[in-house]
Amino acid sequence: MNLVKILYIDPGTGGMLFSVLFGLFGVALFSLRALLMKVKYRSGVDKNSRLYDQKIPIVIFNEHKRYWNIFEPIMAELDKKDRKIVYLTCSEDDPAFKKEYKNITCEYIGEGNKAFSRLNLLNASVVFSTTPSLDVFQWKRSKNADCYIHIMHAAKDITLYRMYGTDHYDALILSGAYQIDQVRELERMRGIKQRDVELCGVPYLDEMKKRLESSGEVPPHERTVLLAPSWGESGILSRFGDRLIDSLISTGYRIIVRPHPQSFVVEKDVLDRLMTKYSDTSKVEWNRDIDNFEVLRLSDILISDFSGVMFEFAMVFDKPIIYTDTKFDARPYDADWLEETPWTFRILPDLGLELNESNAGSIKELIDRCIEDPSFTAGRGKARSDIWVNIGEGAKRSADFIIKEYEKTAARKAADDRAVSKTPKTGKKNIKPALKGVKTR
Repeated sequence: MNLVKILYIDPGTGGMLFSVLFGLFGVALFSLRALLMKVKYRSGVDKNSRLYDQKIPIVIFNEHKRYWNIFEPIMAELDKKDRKIVYLTCSEDDPAFKKEYKNITCEYIGEGNKAFSRLNLLNASVVFSTTPSLDVFQWKRSKNADCYIHIMHAAKDITLYRMYGTDHYDALILSGAYQIDQVRELERMRGIKQRDVELCGVPYLDEMKKRLESSGEVPPHERTVLLAPSWGESGILSRFGDRLIDSLISTGYRIIVRPHPQSFVVEKDVLDRLMTKYSDTSKVEWNRDIDNFEVLRLSDILISDFSGVMFEFAMVFDKPIIYTDTKFDARPYDADWLEETPWTFRILPDLGLELNESNAGSIKELIDRCIEDPSFTAGRGKARSDIWVNIGEGAKRSADFIIKEYEKTAARKAADDRAVSKTPKTGKKNIKPALKGVKTR
């Protein structure tokens, strides 16, 4: 009995020990795999050339299929280039697998730690991704990857990533001149060597614009209001709920509510209650289409909070918005390092009117004014000039920049290898020539 008591471990402590052991096992497994990779690539007569021969010229990493629209137009352009490209995705049903590429190989690498273990051992000249926080959390820079290029997945401030979101990328594809100023200021403040930046545009907005232009005129219809809230306590449904929907119904306009997909997970009770209460489709339509294009095309105005769909609606569909007052806490973000308010919030008054506690009951007046006030048309033009350069050319310019970075990286690597091969063999390694021209951190 005493032995049993001595050996007894309470569930909490047991769970903690299990987590520690599991973590140690993971570290050991990862280290062993890294060692095997090193042995594999370092075997042979010419170790340096052997390592470089195995390199993948360009790797594209997509953390989730929801970002496929970011990569698709760029990949279509890259496939025209005579380069070996590998597309790595964490989504087993990624739309990329349905494409027939000539130069691009698509591969599912799993999720979480399984994916990171692959990424952290990449042997590539260039790695292209829209995932922030490289070398901040689990995703580490591989010692055998030479250049990391980032593209944003929304038209907004680059400072709205979590702290140090893009610090460890070597090159950045941007869409607005003011973003360059933000990058340079953060580099100066943090002592980061200037990275390569290129103003290419927003490829996924270009594709949406092409789709709109080919879809024809919107047929005559009654005035249509789209309520597209984000999820959580700060979202419109949580803050205004029944009061706003009742006010929208009283306008007599066609009302469509399109909740954020995450709302059906984290605030299901709220949605279930609202969808039951407002089940009369003649008054409120609930939209859950996977593709939001058609509902955006048919709506005359959008009401939202802090969802990126506001900028798609305003800049692509050229229609006004109503937004909620933004209580943005900059402390966890790169924006906290800069004194000015992010452009994403400064531009909102040029795109529409603010919905707040005092005017929520007068929503019809807000809707009518937004639709009929010509000043908001000028505001949308200003937004496009600020954040969406090279309209229609984003994908081609992005692909050209990736290839340019690849060629520059490959040339630098070849020069370094030649310098190493010419170093006299004295029994000691002369590391200075090998480091020449290589970015270090």
